Amino acid sequence: MSQISYKDAGVDIDAGNSFVENIKPLVKSTAIPGVIGGIGSFAGAFELPKGFREPVMLAATDGVGTKLKLAIDSGIHHTVGIDLVAMCVNDLLCNFGTPSFFLDYYATGKLDVKAATNVVAGIAEGCRQAECALIGGETAEMPGMYHANDYDLAGFAVGVAEKSEMDRVSMVQAGYKLIALPSSGLHSNGFSLARKVLFEKMGKKFEDEFNGKPLIETLLEPTRIYVKTFKALKDKIVALAHITGGGIVENLPRVLPENLKAEIKKDAIRVLPIFELMSEHVAEAEMFRAFNMGVGMILVVKPEDVDAVLAHEKDAYLIGEIVEGKKEAILI
Repeated sequence: MSQISYKDAGVDIDAGNSFVENIKPLVKSTAIPGVIGGIGSFAGAFELPKGFREPVMLAATDGVGTKLKLAIDSGIHHTVGIDLVAMCVNDLLCNFGTPSFFLDYYATGKLDVKAATNVVAGIAEGCRQAECALIGGETAEMPGMYHANDYDLAGFAVGVAEKSEMDRVSMVQAGYKLIALPSSGLHSNGFSLARKVLFEKMGKKFEDEFNGKPLIETLLEPTRIYVKTFKALKDKIVALAHITGGGIVENLPRVLPENLKAEIKKDAIRVLPIFELMSEHVAEAEMFRAFNMGVGMILVVKPEDVDAVLAHEKDAYLIGEIVEGKKEAILI
C-alpha cells in the first residue's frame, strides 16, 4: 500500500525551512536595542524600554486588504510588506505609542519561497523605516484554504507609551489648527472600489501609463510611515489621526471631544492624481469615505506651533481648524 507524505498533501516542509534561512538576514537587519535572542525560538523577546515613569504597552494589528490581489496578479511582492508595517505602526502613533517590535503572519496555498522572501524583505524595510524590530512571525501553507498563488498577510505591532500622554482627546481645544501630512497614494484602503473603477469600469491595464509610470506602480506605492516625523515633532503635536478606511470624515472625529468639531477646507486638500482619475466615476462623498484623498495623517497643533511643524515637514500644510460644535469632521 502506497503511503502519503505531507508534501503529497500540499505542504512542503523543506520549502518552509529554505524560506526561514532566506529571511534570517532580513530579520537581523531590523534589530534595535531591546531585542533579546534571534529568530527560531518559540516566541520573540523584547526588553521593556527604560526611561518611562508609567509605561503602557500598546498593540495594533492590521492587514493589507485587497491591495494584495494586485501584488499577486502583477508578481510585484516587495512593497506590500511595507504597507503591512505602516498600517499597524501608524495606528500606534495616534495613542502616542512608539513602536518597539513587529510580528507577521503569512498564509498561502502553496509556499513560493521567492515571493514570500520578497514579501518579508518589504516587512523588514517597513520595520527599518519605523525603527522597530521584526522579532518573529508565522508562515502557514494551507492548500484547500487558498488558491496556489494566493497569500494573505496580517501584522502585529507593539509599542510603549507614557500613561500620562495617552489621552490626547482631552487636550484638544477650539482654535487648534489641523495640519495634513500627505499620503503616498491609496495606502492600503479602498482597493476593492479602486479595482472595480479602474479595471472593470474604465478598462485599465497594469501597464497603462499614468503620471509618468505604469499604473500598477502608482497603485502599489507603499504606505507612508510617519514614525520618524512623530518622534521629531512629538512635543508639538496635541493629537493625530491616521486616515485609513472611512477617510478624513470618519477618522478625524476619533481624536475629538464631544463638544468640538473639525472644519476641513476641501479646497486646501492636495488631492493626488489617482483620486482625481477615479472621481470621474465615483461620487465625491463616496470618494472621501473610501479613500484618504492624499492625506495620510492629520496633526492637531496649537497655533503657536504651526510654523515649527511646517518648517520641519516641508510637504505638510494647513487644512483646517478645531471649532465649537457637535463632534464631527466636516468639509467646507
